[in-house]
Amino acid sequence: MEETVVVGTPGADGMPVLKPRILSPTWGLAGSPGRQRRHTLPASEFRCLSPEDAIGVFEIEREAFISVSGNCPLYIDEIRYFLTLCPEMSLGWFEEGRLVAFIIGSLWDQDRLTQESLTLHRPGGHTAHIHVLAVHRTFRQQGKGSILLWRYLQHLCCQSSVRRAALMCEDFLVSFYEKCGFRTVGPCAVSVGTLSFTELQCPVQGRAFFRRNSGC
Repeated sequence: MEETVVVGTPGADGMPVLKPRILSPTWGLAGSPGRQRRHTLPASEFRCLSPEDAIGVFEIEREAFISVSGNCPLYIDEIRYFLTLCPEMSLGWFEEGRLVAFIIGSLWDQDRLTQESLTLHRPGGHTAHIHVLAVHRTFRQQGKGSILLWRYLQHLCCQSSVRRAALMCEDFLVSFYEKCGFRTVGPCAVSVGTLSFTELQCPVQGRAFFRRNSGC
């Protein structure tokens, strides 16, 4: 953009000299001259994960689970497997480009979870099996887990084949998932070592206008 400005030194006729000056395209942004437009990452972003996110996912998961139970729901090869086969069944929460929480799921084709459901993705299934939900340690106790779960359920509403979400958890987590709309369907048939689990399910279709309650 070109602008004519007055230069203070007079010419031969005693009149101020007029010269063109080229202004930066960012001149006048936000009402202040010379203010540059900053290119920044979104403050908060939700998106499906990809295999390239696998290492960051595993680092958060390993810290969250191994320190508590000594086991991870998914190890690095399994994470890559699901993020390659069914990335649309995952959701990551990023703050300024940094992964702070995530969910990884897959499709299952039976009414209840079985040992096979831990490692398989069944494209024709109507159940979204949530394998793992984890939050980075510096972002815990902020309600991010329940917010992410709510966003994930809304995400599943866009997939017409998905009718329900299912997961298994230890007893101390049951109340958390019940507050988020899941209901207990009984002891889970799956066991990992000496650990036993409760299975919970939540209907997905018809939740497009579902509002979070006070606990989720």
